[in-house]
Amino acid sequence: MTMNVESYLASYSPVGDILVMAIIMVITVLIRVAYIKQSREFTIFRYIMISLVAAAICNILFHQLLTHVSVISLPMVYLLRFLYHFLLYTNLGLYVVYMKNPFQLVQKGEQRYELLASFAVIGITAAEVIQTITKTGFYVDTNGNLQTGHKMFAAGYLFMVLLLLYLLIRYRNRTYRPIVTAFIGVIAVAALVMIIQANNRQQSFTTATFLFPIVAVLYLLHANPYDLEWGSLHIDSFEERIDTASRKKMGILVFSLFMHEFEKNNRKYPKEIREKLREVTMDFFRGGTLFQISPGRMIFIVDKESNPDHEARTVKMMELFHEQHKIYKNDYKIVITESSNSIKEPADYLRLIEYVEGRMPEQEIKMVQAEDIEKFYEHKYIVDQLADISEKGDMDDPRVLVYCQPVYNITSGCYDTAEALMRLKLADLGMVFPDRFIPIAENHNYINALTMIILSKTCKEIKKLIRDGYYISRISVNFSILDVRDKDFCRKVRNVVSGCEIPFDKLAIEITESQNEKDFIELKDKIYELKMSGITFYLDDFGTGYSNFERILEIPFDIIKFDRSLVVASRNDPKSETLVSHLAHMFSDLDYDVLYEGVEDDEDEGRCTNMHARYLQGYKYSKPIPIEQLKDFLKKLTEF
Repeated sequence: MTMNVESYLASYSPVGDILVMAIIMVITVLIRVAYIKQSREFTIFRYIMISLVAAAICNILFHQLLTHVSVISLPMVYLLRFLYHFLLYTNLGLYVVYMKNPFQLVQKGEQRYELLASFAVIGITAAEVIQTITKTGFYVDTNGNLQTGHKMFAAGYLFMVLLLLYLLIRYRNRTYRPIVTAFIGVIAVAALVMIIQANNRQQSFTTATFLFPIVAVLYLLHANPYDLEWGSLHIDSFEERIDTASRKKMGILVFSLFMHEFEKNNRKYPKEIREKLREVTMDFFRGGTLFQISPGRMIFIVDKESNPDHEARTVKMMELFHEQHKIYKNDYKIVITESSNSIKEPADYLRLIEYVEGRMPEQEIKMVQAEDIEKFYEHKYIVDQLADISEKGDMDDPRVLVYCQPVYNITSGCYDTAEALMRLKLADLGMVFPDRFIPIAENHNYINALTMIILSKTCKEIKKLIRDGYYISRISVNFSILDVRDKDFCRKVRNVVSGCEIPFDKLAIEITESQNEKDFIELKDKIYELKMSGITFYLDDFGTGYSNFERILEIPFDIIKFDRSLVVASRNDPKSETLVSHLAHMFSDLDYDVLYEGVEDDEDEGRCTNMHARYLQGYKYSKPIPIEQLKDFLKKLTEF
């Protein structure tokens, strides 16, 4: 098709390309303010915007140069046109690369789409170059007229759009369906504008149609708008703000306010509190950023360099907060953290804050110290190790050690039972004791994995003792109520014991009574079920916390373990001694055996023996020892 340059130029106005550049500049400003997470996809998204801006510039220059085309400038005209189309193809090709993670294109063979898009971009651009050289496509003839020839751009554009649509439809089940629908709709609108433009012999808005998917990606996948009431950003922006400060080595202060009543009930702060917090954050520091992390948690980040008097400002802000608390009476915890090279990851700031909060009373303000950071990372390390132990499920995991404390049998005058105790031996911390890791394991639901490992190792040791000719009546293993809640509790216990090929009566289970009615019913049913196999049951920690005699009598315990606190009380107070003695006598009359734990000397031993004890346990007899050393306390069958 032949047309003169003037007619060709009349179908174009730079307004579309200028609009594209302006909108992308606006988007860039918004991105900078919103602290969007710098993920792989967002990096690709930046390249998509850059390629479109570059394309718009090339298109404007191409048309400007075409108005004064000459033999000398003709190669540059062709180059700008090729570059313009190449950048548009690249823009579409980058979306294929972008889709890898959102659509989980990681299976064998799915990487071919990236290669296909790359080859298509290069191939289509090369075809345009060849068409111009062979004068079968776009070129300027000797008379100064334009020859459009075969429209390769339309074919290339159609191919890339169809490839994107294919991926969206083919893998639509791998991401949120409304997002897929929105992208298909955006592509359809862009294609429709292209068709309308072609029918009207226009080319002004070709570049602009490539802007539509950019807006869709930003809004659907990277948008993190400010909350209009708070002026706050969300948690993704919080981590990006921390990361930016770390990369630029900027000193920052992080203020965290937590109100558990709003977190628990998942409701907003009242309007008057919101207004006061907004006022405080705006008035006391320059350039601060507020983040809504959860319903009950707000975090405020301040640049220290912009606020050289931040210490005085912090004191003043906290004084005002105390005054407001007298008015509103809401429970709170405030943690203040300075940026530190000791804090390894942006996400660790929030974890550190939560760790410190967990060790604070209400109505307290805490400034994080270096010691807190060190303890936090030790805590995190334990959590990570427990997670790994739980995930691997290795019943012989060397990090989980079985210790035990021998129990003295008053009736037989020898040691024939013991309590298995749990220890962790971790590479970075060495020996870790239960008071440190048990609460962590329970809070993170790793306790069941640890208990089953201890059970398995204990049963294996019992088997060795029996094989080597030692007399062992039983060894007890502690289980928490969290273990009992597992619907497969009984089956798992039976499988371990039978798998180790020991008699079921060589195992005892220690468990603490629960106040929860549902737990009580479940505990009762499962104890009855396992007692039928021959397992002995101890009621652990009697005398601490909650003790309901009616419930105790309903559950078929065999042994009642009197807590050390009762041993201590009976030593210090004659009335307590009488009470403890009568309780023990009552249990003995009801055919329960009584075990006193925490016996430390001859005086404790004599008193507990007189208070109807059957078993005694404590440092008088032995500190906790590796279970392999238990044989040093046991007799061989040949000695009886």
